[in-house]
Amino acid sequence: MWALHATIRALVCSICVSNKQTIFWFRRDLRLNDNAGLYRALRSGGKVQPLFIFDKNILDKLENKSDARVQFIHEVINDLAKELQLEGASLLVKYGDPVAIWKELIAKGDIEAVFTNRDYEPYALKRDKTVYRLLEDAGIPFKGFKDQVIFDKNEVLKKDGKPYTVFSPYAKVWRAKLNDYFLKSYPVKKYFPSLYASKQAPIPSLKKMGFQKSTLPIPSLDVEDHIIKKYGEQRDFPGIRSTSKLGIHLRFGTISIRELGRRAQKLSFHFLNELTWRDFYHMIIYHWPHAAENSFKPAYDRIPWINDEQQFAAWCKGETGYPMVDAGMRELNATGFMHNRVRMITASFLVKHLLIDWRWGERYFANKLLDFDLAANNGGWQWAASSGCDAAPYFRIFNPALQFKRFDKEAVYVRKWVPEYGTDDYPDPIVEHKMARLRAIETFKQTLKPPG
Repeated sequence: MWALHATIRALVCSICVSNKQTIFWFRRDLRLNDNAGLYRALRSGGKVQPLFIFDKNILDKLENKSDARVQFIHEVINDLAKELQLEGASLLVKYGDPVAIWKELIAKGDIEAVFTNRDYEPYALKRDKTVYRLLEDAGIPFKGFKDQVIFDKNEVLKKDGKPYTVFSPYAKVWRAKLNDYFLKSYPVKKYFPSLYASKQAPIPSLKKMGFQKSTLPIPSLDVEDHIIKKYGEQRDFPGIRSTSKLGIHLRFGTISIRELGRRAQKLSFHFLNELTWRDFYHMIIYHWPHAAENSFKPAYDRIPWINDEQQFAAWCKGETGYPMVDAGMRELNATGFMHNRVRMITASFLVKHLLIDWRWGERYFANKLLDFDLAANNGGWQWAASSGCDAAPYFRIFNPALQFKRFDKEAVYVRKWVPEYGTDDYPDPIVEHKMARLRAIETFKQTLKPPG
């Protein structure tokens, strides 16, 4: 009799264990191949149920209800679900407040562990901390892994154990440390048998989430080697196809940073250096989260910005009378993309020539850029404003006319986006360069000079 009871208990426990799920939470890693966290989850010994949450807290803040980024994510999620269906599995897709959703999932009592890839932005860190506590209270381990960067937040540090604030020494250590181990792919598909067998439930529609389809095209994942190989010599010229436009894919993880790192290591030092900058800015935003809202250097928050709304509107529309600035803004408004060199020119013009708070420009870019990434966007704007770590000195100010002559000599780029350039229909400059430059230097100098 005792033996029979023991057998029954064993069967019950076996059934309980079989119903337990290990959840892998997709965030900025929307791919099955070479996914660090998914790989670890599949190898953990449990049956893995992939999950994605359309975060209402993020989506509700988007002004454009036909935002191409939301549609892109929605399409990628549907593709992931189809891929998983071929393996007899499914993608659990939720829409709402992540904390509320996790409370519901935990209440079901069938979660064995949760795996995910780390995110370094302030909102994500706060959200994950709350979810961690919920899971911890329920006795469920929450494990995070490095996936969206080559080197994690604490993997490249100074000898004293503190993070770098200057790029050059950071990059030197970053390059010295780089080897095949850090660029090795994870063989995820080998462990697909560990996926939890289930049928695909309906995925929330764009309409349900308050969005509609966008007409903006998404740059392709397929980038020819010669684009990367010639990046160093061609990257500053917006009139030619000189950049990869892979930013949106890096942002949402539809491409592996390790795969791209291997290509860059083989083809172009300059392209690899861009990935180093990306790691650097993610490290900065993690260690100094105040920079997401304020100047990295607090003294720069005292700058008395003019913040002329009419001039800001002219900048937004690409009607400043400076061809390179206007071309860049019109390209952004029409396509959701702006060439890297032109991003620097337009940002410098807004902050230095117009003395408009860099946060105004940062927010505009955040709303428009398909490849918007808080760490990189914030780092770039604070570089232009001289308020960030390792930023351009405040007295170095781009001359937009000279930038035009140097990097778009034949006006190929300008004429594409500003067809009225050279005609009476093109507006006069809204501010005179020499005056604006001297005004900016004096404003910064007087604000930043030591007291006494």
